[in-house]
Amino acid sequence: MNTQIGTLQSMQVGTPHHYGTAGAKNVLQRPYETSFVRTPDTQPRWLYITHLEGNEQADRKHHGKPDQAVLLYAAAHYPLWQAELGQQEIGPGGFGENFTIAGMSEATACIGDVYALGNARIQVAGPRFPCTKIEKRWCTAGLTRRVAATGRTGWYCSVLQEGLIEPHMEITLVERPYPRWTVALINDFTHAHNANVELARELAACPFLHNFWRERVVRGAEEARDKQNAKAAR
Repeated sequence: MNTQIGTLQSMQVGTPHHYGTAGAKNVLQRPYETSFVRTPDTQPRWLYITHLEGNEQADRKHHGKPDQAVLLYAAAHYPLWQAELGQQEIGPGGFGENFTIAGMSEATACIGDVYALGNARIQVAGPRFPCTKIEKRWCTAGLTRRVAATGRTGWYCSVLQEGLIEPHMEITLVERPYPRWTVALINDFTHAHNANVELARELAACPFLHNFWRERVVRGAEEARDKQNAKAAR
C-alpha cells in the first residue's frame, strides 16, 4: 500500500508537573499533577515500543499502556477550538497529544491501521477517551463533554517498530485491515450518537478492538436506540 496520508506537523513531549492553586474557588484551578501540558519540540526523538523519548505519564493507572504509546491529534481541529472557545493560544500539544497530524482525523483513521514514519511503525489502537484533565488544562467547564460530543478526541497508537521521529515527516499507510471501522465511528457509538445496534455489534466483533471499546460501543448504541424509541413514544 505505502500511500502518504498525512504529515507529522509537530511533536510534543511532557513530564509530570504540579499545577493549580491551593484553596482556589474554581475547582478546575485547584492543585493537580499531570503531564498533559506538552509543548512542541523540534529535536529528533526516539520512539520506543512503550513511549516517545522524553515523555512520561503522571497517571500510570489510566495511561501509558502498550496500546497508548503515543497520542495523535488532528491539526485541523485547532482552528475550530480557537473559534469556539475564544482562546487563540490553543494549539499543537494543547490536547495532550504527542503527534499533531496534518491531513488526518478520526474520520480517516481506522482501527488496525499501520503507519510508517521513517523506520518506525505504529498501529491505531483506538480513540482517546476524554478525561477531566482537558477541562483543567484550559480551565473550561464542560470541555471534556464537548470533546466527546464533537468527536475531536484524538487517537492512540501502539508502536510495532521503534525508530527516530522528527517533525514534518511523511506518514505513510502501510496496512489497513479494517477500513470500515474508523475511530470516528467508535466515538459515535461510545458516546451514544449512533443507534445502529446491529452495526455496533459487528464492530465489537472486530478481533483487533480492545475489550474496553467492545463493551462501550454496544452499550452506547443501545443507549442511543432507547433514547430514540422513548422520544418516538411521546
